Amino acid sequence: MNKREFLCTSAGATLGVLLGDTVWARFADLPPSQLAREEDFWAAIRASYRLTPDYINLESGYYTIQATPVLEAFIEKVREINYQGSYYLRTTQVPDKAAARDTVAVLAGCAPNELCITRNTTESIDTVINGYDWKAGDEVVLSESDYPHMIAQFKLIARRYGIVNRMVVLPLDPKSDDEIVSLYARTITPRTRLLMISHMVNVTGQILPVRKIADMTHSRNVDVLIDGAHAFAHIDFRIPDLGGDYYAASLHKWLGCPLGTGILHVRRDKIAKLWPTFADWRMTDDADIMKLNHTGTHPVHTDLAIGSAIAFHETIGIQRKEARLRHLQTYWTSQVRGIPGVIMNTPSDAARTCAIANVGVKGVKATDLAQVLLDKYRIWTNAVDNDAAGIHGVRVTPNIFIMPGELDTLVKAIRQIARAA
Repeated sequence: MNKREFLCTSAGATLGVLLGDTVWARFADLPPSQLAREEDFWAAIRASYRLTPDYINLESGYYTIQATPVLEAFIEKVREINYQGSYYLRTTQVPDKAAARDTVAVLAGCAPNELCITRNTTESIDTVINGYDWKAGDEVVLSESDYPHMIAQFKLIARRYGIVNRMVVLPLDPKSDDEIVSLYARTITPRTRLLMISHMVNVTGQILPVRKIADMTHSRNVDVLIDGAHAFAHIDFRIPDLGGDYYAASLHKWLGCPLGTGILHVRRDKIAKLWPTFADWRMTDDADIMKLNHTGTHPVHTDLAIGSAIAFHETIGIQRKEARLRHLQTYWTSQVRGIPGVIMNTPSDAARTCAIANVGVKGVKATDLAQVLLDKYRIWTNAVDNDAAGIHGVRVTPNIFIMPGELDTLVKAIRQIARAA
């Protein structure tokens, strides 16, 4: 049994503590696909969160609130570091952060010396982009559906160094993996140095065939940067299995860590060529990933709470969590897809999505739709208007604390808004 399997087994044994032995005994032997529909089980998980009664929170994609056990552990870290002061920072901070990094590496299935803890996906990706020795005429391939701040960073690099950004427009409901792979393949030229892909598209929830895209891209001697902001701790995978050179993710999204936690994974043989954004007098080894991780004096208690979030995540189990999240999404999308006037910006194939979906109503602006959902139905979502990618709607991102009854409210709202429009 490897270390990750041991953590999962150990965490699984604590479900009886989290749920109560009586509840857990009813569900212990159920496969994830069946457990995803057992509402008593998920109601018990929901009890681990403090939820506002003011609105239905369907916007976990920006920031997932911490479960109460994680929040309490985080607060205790804040108290302890405040108590210890600079003594802690000068004596124990570094090994404690290294231990936190090692715990994340186990979850990610990668070597600790290929991983560092950052503040978020944006910082991680910008570290890679800024680390390249760009020359005028170099080309980058990315998608119009990629995160706007990442596109903005590449535009900034284009202004500064004269690189060329080549954009693709992803199909919203692809018929096959080959359709997507071919789209990227046609955009690569002999001058392409880097291709960035979203593991899970932030505005539509589409899961891209990243391994197939990475293999195709590597066959043309081009590096692959994967934006995993929404995939990490959302769906079951190991970072090395994706075949990318760089992987970035936020831990305050689907893992439920405190705000301001992320990761950057760099394949071992790619570390040396990246320039650090911030210099550190202690960093003398170009092949040491920590050269990319100078953080200065920062709220270290945030990083130290990562272990508690991982423990809670592993207690539930990624396969159970993924199955539940996919069930919640398909529960509501299957009821509104096909309604006259309703526009689904998310693939119809459940295997190409998980929790995230995007829905619009013909004749209703995305911002207006989000506002009506909040004002009239007390549903919190996020408006998306992306002309270049052809996406106009609200992003709906339920988490494991959401129950089907709350999604029934969403379905009712969409039907009524579509009828009125």
